[in-house]
Amino acid sequence: MCRTVEISTSGYYVYKKRPKSRRQIANEELLFEIKRVYHQNNRTYGSRRIWDQLCNKEQFSCSLNRVASLMRKNGIYAIHKRKFKITTHSKHNKPVWPNILDRNFTVERPNAVWVTDITYIWTEEGWLYLAVMIDLYSRSVIGLAMDKTIADTLTLQALRQAILRRNPPEGLICHSDRGSQYAGNNFKALLAQHGIIGSMSKKGDCWDNAVAESFFHTLKVEFASRYRFKNREEAKMKIFEYIEMYYNTKRAHSTLGYLSPFDYEKCSLQILQPVY
Repeated sequence: MCRTVEISTSGYYVYKKRPKSRRQIANEELLFEIKRVYHQNNRTYGSRRIWDQLCNKEQFSCSLNRVASLMRKNGIYAIHKRKFKITTHSKHNKPVWPNILDRNFTVERPNAVWVTDITYIWTEEGWLYLAVMIDLYSRSVIGLAMDKTIADTLTLQALRQAILRRNPPEGLICHSDRGSQYAGNNFKALLAQHGIIGSMSKKGDCWDNAVAESFFHTLKVEFASRYRFKNREEAKMKIFEYIEMYYNTKRAHSTLGYLSPFDYEKCSLQILQPVY
């Protein structure tokens, strides 16, 4: 049974005029910083990523539990994740490579393994297809191409861009699904020209290319699902900005110790650099 506590009007105003405690002031300051990081990252960060940003990157003294509690009390939550249909174009008679990667998603250096895939984004002008090339070491998008068709040139453009940016050593593994764009002669010839070894997922198994699938899921949940693109050109521009200006350089990845791909590679280069 609930008890009703009666408070006089004068008592209420005395309470309201009472100065705030140090804890209340500190919580208000922390909540302001939480909201800042939350909105800077398009409302996609949960409590752990926000805490890591404040505590480890900005040297703001706070605990994970305190950040989580303040977010919960103030209704601050990361955008709800939605599922997206996964499609592949693997019904063809072209030769395919064996699955050399075999779900070994942890590598010790850049340009050891690249993964690649294709997805689609809806615009009011029609579908826009996106092909990406991702360095498995840092999860950095190193090649991307967009077009209104899913022709072989799409994957070739993404691969050429990655090669131009990275100049990879011979022996690099490039993993994809069994799509006809990857099994075609032109794609295979470009890999062979640069000494790159092909690897392909097992038939119908999206988990064999989970890192690329994860990137597309992030792209759609955190970005594409929040926009209504008027045409393909607008979508191209905004997708490019999201990948190059935010995802590669700023977005914290849990698999990278909450560093961005850019910062993760930067730190690794400093560690690997010889001291004379």
